Amino acid sequence: MILAGTQRKGQPDKPWLVFLHGFSGDCREWQVSGERLSDYSRLYLDLPGHGESASIVVSDFHHLSNLLNRTLISYNILNYWLVGYSLGGRIAMYHACQRPGGLQGLIVEGAHPGLSDEHARTSRRASDAQWAARLRHEPLASVFDDWYQQPVFASLTPAQREQLVALRSQNNGPALAAMLQATSLAEQADLRPELASCALPFFYLYGEQDPKFRDIARQLTATRHEIPHAGHNAHRENPAAVAERLAQILPLSIKDTL
Repeated sequence: MILAGTQRKGQPDKPWLVFLHGFSGDCREWQVSGERLSDYSRLYLDLPGHGESASIVVSDFHHLSNLLNRTLISYNILNYWLVGYSLGGRIAMYHACQRPGGLQGLIVEGAHPGLSDEHARTSRRASDAQWAARLRHEPLASVFDDWYQQPVFASLTPAQREQLVALRSQNNGPALAAMLQATSLAEQADLRPELASCALPFFYLYGEQDPKFRDIARQLTATRHEIPHAGHNAHRENPAAVAERLAQILPLSIKDTL
């Protein structure tokens, strides 16, 4: 079993860019930014419980990281960068900490490296269990209407919030619930020590209107980039700026690793 995905071919001498979307997104999420990087081959994946991978269930981050390895092998992707947002960024960071062969760099947007406080972990587990119960039993439009009222999405306009609720309501509720609990922040190790010892190029993007993840970025041994005119979902709110930043990062970092 492998993850579903959409691929676009670029120049064969450049590494692949493998894009991982956020919770309740799908392989289309990164494409507006990613298609501006046409020199690079791109793979946009559907994570378990999402899109064409909705029927795939994983038990934890280790299971998911192994599934990602098998997927990349199936595409014959030997050298690659991971680009992940939110949940996809947490998966990318976990995967990088496993030191997989072929991974050349890591670009993360608005993703949490892990909780270090057990009380916070217990609280998050209970919160995610409540969201999962709602996803299993309530209309998705109702759930996501409340989801996008969370403080991290405070920068969204009413129109942006309405668009996201309509888009995310196309998902399968029980499939999302299973993925939410399997990859809960409560079940993720605190990755800060491993990331600090990782020799890979590591870049962290966050929206200028996302103070929570600006502060998190400062806790990491990553090169930080603030995306203007954007909140938590920077590549959706300002895709041109994110694409421009990726285009700046990649050639320099790839040259430095040769």
